Amino acid sequence: MKALVYIGPNSLVFRDEPDPVPETDEVLVRVEAVGICGSDMHAYHGFDARRPPPLILGHEAAGRIATGPRAGERVTINPLVVDPACPYAIEGRWHLSPTRQIISMPPRPGAFAELARIPLRNVTPIPEAMPIAHAALAEPVAVSWHAVRTGMQRLHQPLAACRVVVLGGGAIGLAAGLVARLFGTRDLVIGETNLQRRATVLAEGIGVYQPGEDEPGANSADLVIDAVGADATRAAACRIVRPGGVIVHVGLLPGQGGLDVRKITLQEVTLAGVYCYTPADFAQTVEALAQGRLGALGWIEQRPLNVGDQAFADIDGGRVGAAKIVLRT
Repeated sequence: MKALVYIGPNSLVFRDEPDPVPETDEVLVRVEAVGICGSDMHAYHGFDARRPPPLILGHEAAGRIATGPRAGERVTINPLVVDPACPYAIEGRWHLSPTRQIISMPPRPGAFAELARIPLRNVTPIPEAMPIAHAALAEPVAVSWHAVRTGMQRLHQPLAACRVVVLGGGAIGLAAGLVARLFGTRDLVIGETNLQRRATVLAEGIGVYQPGEDEPGANSADLVIDAVGADATRAAACRIVRPGGVIVHVGLLPGQGGLDVRKITLQEVTLAGVYCYTPADFAQTVEALAQGRLGALGWIEQRPLNVGDQAFADIDGGRVGAAKIVLRT
């Protein structure tokens, strides 16, 4: 098969790789669409010890099953592979299981390839009419779905009565805004530093601001979703959130600074860390995407997998206005 392989910091090559061999409980999926995630970029820069080169990255994927009795079925992939007998899995919280693996981390190659081996329990059927690039968004949008749902559970009033601020207009931040709007918020704004991405957010009908210039006032937001996770955005979240409000921290940039622990304590601000999604979050996200409930999804850009190295370079250089690039095999 052909695959886009990470071979070292800032270096990818499109080349022949051995076809994966599925184990007893697995199928091969012929990948048709796969998104570039921020974690792929982190690995590409050589900053992720969990993803040593050479390695096939990519975990936001969809395609058709190529082996077994369900061959030909269109599916999207849940890349979190967990022992189903784990107590966390039995609770329905696969994402917290100490047994979890994710495709694109050893020992599981990723989906920047023509074929990927996936446990059968990790594929979700999709309608024939659903655009395959939209199906590849299930994984990142499920992250946002989980983040918004977690925030809602910790608020003391309905989301429709809340002011929601999202920090970051990339795929996770923009999707969080779309999910929050779907769940009923009427007062929503996203902060984004990149001019092209601000235009993308506005095109989705969501208000946007330039951080540091016209951001919401101090103590003004009921729910702040930090989809960046940098020192500066953590500080902004603490500044913007009102007393008794909620901060949901979903971004994963390096660093630990920025939190105003005194405010969090004295003003009883709830700080919730969120990671990935539950199987229920994933299933509900797929259903919403298939039904078109999150809009036209015009914020993605599609490119061929064989020029994926240029897509990485363009993202790195700030030359991409789309919130997500989806590579097509």
